[in-house]
Amino acid sequence: MDPLEDVLALLETRSHLSTSLVAGGQWAVRFDAPSGVKFNAVRRGGCVLEVDGVGETIALAAGDCYLLTRPRAFTLSSGPEAAPISARAIFAQVEGGVARVGDGDEVLLIGGRFSFGARAHELLLDTLPPVIHLPAGTSQAEAVEWALAAIDRELLHRPPASTLMAEHLAVVMLIHVLRLHLAREPLAVSGWLAGLADPAVAAALRAMHEAPAYSWTVAELARLGAVSRSTLAARFKDTVGQGPLEYLTRWRIELASRHLRDGTETVASIARSVGYGSESALSVAFKRVMGMSPRDYRRQPG
Repeated sequence: MDPLEDVLALLETRSHLSTSLVAGGQWAVRFDAPSGVKFNAVRRGGCVLEVDGVGETIALAAGDCYLLTRPRAFTLSSGPEAAPISARAIFAQVEGGVARVGDGDEVLLIGGRFSFGARAHELLLDTLPPVIHLPAGTSQAEAVEWALAAIDRELLHRPPASTLMAEHLAVVMLIHVLRLHLAREPLAVSGWLAGLADPAVAAALRAMHEAPAYSWTVAELARLGAVSRSTLAARFKDTVGQGPLEYLTRWRIELASRHLRDGTETVASIARSVGYGSESALSVAFKRVMGMSPRDYRRQPG
């Protein structure tokens, strides 16, 4: 598995589609700060997005989509002339699976949110900017457009298992958006995600994710990226924010945490599976990263 696939799987990424929004004339809807990552796609017409704490408004056209990676309130509108109405009031009056606002139907948005496991902020969301806007009309957006069109068909025709299919397609869309954002604006991300834009660092990350229990050395990882040991160490620290072996330790602890939460294996067995020779070795590393022992972590509620 590659790092992005690993992290999304570890975080148990799920999508939850919401009611579509149809709007026309002069209109504005104010949304509370979402839980998880909010997304919307404009399927018809255009509107303006304004997010609390983000200085500039974003003009959205048909085919555009965006992700909100922080729990911030936001407004969708036809422009600054309209007084916002609470989204709760609009979505409390849904008819035929569609919420309506304003006068007309020239604008159509579909949307929802993505939910993740407890470690989502540290592992993924904090590496991303607050808003990711992916405009239509570019070659990079074709894959996202395919996923959005497929979601449209599922929601319009409602074949068997349409909700489940649409939610899985939304996760496909999320992966495409993250890929394209990384390719388009590598400097707008940080941490391990930024490392994927550097070929040598990406090679080291892939190797550690493919074999996390292996006793990697910086020299071995550097050879995979066809650079010197010192070059890899410097570039890894500059992009990811920590050294290669520190990253490996933290990834092993994330894997151990998942085993402790979800399984019944002994701590000693988990230690061996993630690359530690003994329970005590895992315990020392685990406490340094998580602030508690593996056994105390396992006893936590939830």
